[in-house]
Amino acid sequence: MTFWSGRSSPPNGTTEAYEPRLNNRPAVNRLVLTCGILFATAVASSTALAVSPQEAGQLKTSLTPIGAERAGNKEGTIPAWSGGFTAASAGYRASTPHADPFASEKPLFSITAADWDRYAEKLPEGAKALFRKYPDYRMDIYPTHRTAAFPAAVYDNVLRNATRAHAAPEGIAYGVEGAAGGIPFPIPKNGTEVVWNHLLAFWGAARELHVNTYVIAPDGTSQLSAGYNEIADFPYYYPGATPASYGGYYFKTLHIQNAPPSHVGEGYLDWQPIDTERYKFAAWRLLPGERRVRRGPSLSYDVPDPEASGFENLDEYYIFFGGPDRYDWKLLGKKEMYVPYNNNRFYQRPVSEVIGAKHANPSDLRYELHRVWVVEGTLASGKHHIVPRRRLYMDEDTWLALYSDSWDESGKLWKFAHGTTYLMPEVPALILGSQFVYDLELGGYVFGFSFNGEGQTYRITAPHPPSTFSPEALAARAVR
Repeated sequence: MTFWSGRSSPPNGTTEAYEPRLNNRPAVNRLVLTCGILFATAVASSTALAVSPQEAGQLKTSLTPIGAERAGNKEGTIPAWSGGFTAASAGYRASTPHADPFASEKPLFSITAADWDRYAEKLPEGAKALFRKYPDYRMDIYPTHRTAAFPAAVYDNVLRNATRAHAAPEGIAYGVEGAAGGIPFPIPKNGTEVVWNHLLAFWGAARELHVNTYVIAPDGTSQLSAGYNEIADFPYYYPGATPASYGGYYFKTLHIQNAPPSHVGEGYLDWQPIDTERYKFAAWRLLPGERRVRRGPSLSYDVPDPEASGFENLDEYYIFFGGPDRYDWKLLGKKEMYVPYNNNRFYQRPVSEVIGAKHANPSDLRYELHRVWVVEGTLASGKHHIVPRRRLYMDEDTWLALYSDSWDESGKLWKFAHGTTYLMPEVPALILGSQFVYDLELGGYVFGFSFNGEGQTYRITAPHPPSTFSPEALAARAVR
């Protein structure tokens, strides 16, 4: 991904002290900030307590270790959770694509443009719009398998988080305190807690992979807009991490482009904070021709993604990414929906087959009936965003957002995004993988975070040295 910025670079192309500033006098800033935090902490301690030990005990009885309902539904179409998938298929070798454990299954039925209204209650608004817009759009519905499972250490941390995690002094929209190593709010009390569960969902402690972004124009033509090698760490999930140990940034990523030819060697570095007021977002970009690193916009809010030709904003990564503080999030409840799930077969398909002229190839996508948490964000007072209203749908077994509906300033449904899930039982984990973002007004879409076919795969690794994610390390790549 390419970043741009009118800001000058830090001295010698490196980072500079990054602390909250209320004016141009750092000493006064620290005093004002400290007093404000002490006051807010006193208020928060009496109004934003974690759940009681008795409530947290449900994580060992009626709820799964991360807060989903253990029981299936009364119709039997959603089975009970029995521990998920925790063993790789026979013959699996590390760092190779994962097989589809359900390759022999056939769809139970298909939802088409002719009958989608029969299933409307179990569909997001964006999918309904695609059914109305494209006669050949289809969703193939398969048997439901609750495959999600996570390491025992994650489960232990979720139980700890349940009684210790709470809003940051500035408010829950700005950050979380008292959590590490697992989703923070397994028994959520409001919509913003659910959004933080998505942002802090488990993807492993670190990863390496090569991913591509494709833009499919309204006329059906497609192009590879970016290809890059990514190294990413989740300090929040480092082995043995505590709320005090991971340094205030839960996610760090380094991207170096290798396609298209005009952008080879460009790169960026991004840090995502657990508290957007106290730590702030931090990002840097590298342009090989300049041989220096500059500050850049972070992966958040409504900064346009330069790789996506206007189809995607940076906070539409991973369905929703970055700071939740631009919105007031309302928890609408939990419901059963048809969602993309257990999509390992999808990742074995070449990109040329996956992308269609108007939408993804329906034959390559698998949908199942699962329970999801639904939250809706409306623009908060005094905030700005080109998407003033958005709705997210989080899978109860992973807390990952699988769908997003977005409305424009006139109240018209504008964008629809859906992810795909990748099952990695040897970790164990069920992660959010490639995604599609549709412009329902203009037509066209983006297929991003693709590691489909061609031997590409998603590799969970050991944590990288901290220096990997320094501006100095990014600058060094300009001289290679």
